[in-house]
Amino acid sequence: MNTIVLTGGGTAGHVTPHIALIPDLKENGWDIQYIGSYQGIEKDLIIKENISYYGIASGKLRRYLSIQNLKDPFKVIKGFFGAYKILKKLKPKVVFSKGGYVTVPVVLAANVLKIPVVLHESDITPGLANKIAMKSAEVICVNFEETLKYVGDKGVLTGSPIRKALFAGDREKAKRLCLFTDQKPVLLMMGGSLGSVKINETLRRALPTLIKTFNIIHICGKGNIEASLKTVAGYKQFEYVREELADLFAITDIMLSRAGANALSEIVALNIPSLLIPLSQQASRGDQILNAKSMESKGYCEVLFEEQLNESSLIKKLEFLYKNKLKYKNAMHQVTKIKAIDKIITILNRYR
Repeated sequence: MNTIVLTGGGTAGHVTPHIALIPDLKENGWDIQYIGSYQGIEKDLIIKENISYYGIASGKLRRYLSIQNLKDPFKVIKGFFGAYKILKKLKPKVVFSKGGYVTVPVVLAANVLKIPVVLHESDITPGLANKIAMKSAEVICVNFEETLKYVGDKGVLTGSPIRKALFAGDREKAKRLCLFTDQKPVLLMMGGSLGSVKINETLRRALPTLIKTFNIIHICGKGNIEASLKTVAGYKQFEYVREELADLFAITDIMLSRAGANALSEIVALNIPSLLIPLSQQASRGDQILNAKSMESKGYCEVLFEEQLNESSLIKKLEFLYKNKLKYKNAMHQVTKIKAIDKIITILNRYR
């Protein structure tokens, strides 16, 4: 049995590349199993794909002082023994890890059991989980060319897997879903699977001005729907979207987005002009800032740093983006599309 174990979690960005790979893994005869945390976002997403899911204990890897730092090493140790037991039972030919703190005990257990590990790093600089796991990996797939200097001889530029379904959206279906009845251009805002309070609030303050020019789709994150705006014509809110995303992309003229690496891969592949607002250095390790600067340097987008975000700056940047949208679309169109799924499947098939 050619069994492969996928692992990754904490955010949707650590899971969607796996989901993109699943159809091709099945076509190539892989028996797919998944190890994630007991109650992480990855559990619901993977179960919907009809993939066997195994939960383990996981401790968050923090870069700041917290009382939880005293407890979490014990969770990681517990997770290691849980992963060891599962891997020994499943006997996979290879583990493919997308990052996130739940992957550390899985990768370490695979190393003890002499199971090959292939990592994928979406951001320019490796996250803490992948930094720990890199020594145990045989291959490190990267999304950005700039990342190769951080991962050494194990690094392979593959790009990030993108779901093929995203290229087959239905514009008319999206219009009906959003109840849009006029021909205004569409602005899509995505703040990540957990949403962004500051961007959500700023966009809503700017709504009276922006809605004069745009129909607006606002993916605001779980629990962030604003009930008082539900009846505003030309403004549609979603907590989170999955199957509908391809349709929403098909109708989108410009995007407002965080700068998570997987979202950026989709934006470039679909040639959607975007305004990126990366997570600030205070709220992250700075990976989104590097991602956004890389995109901007290639002429793919505009960037607005969170410290500069207000109602006025948001309106000004979005109007500029839309006015010059063809410039960004042409820059992205010129990119040689790396077929990430094919490249990664080729690497994984070496272990059959």
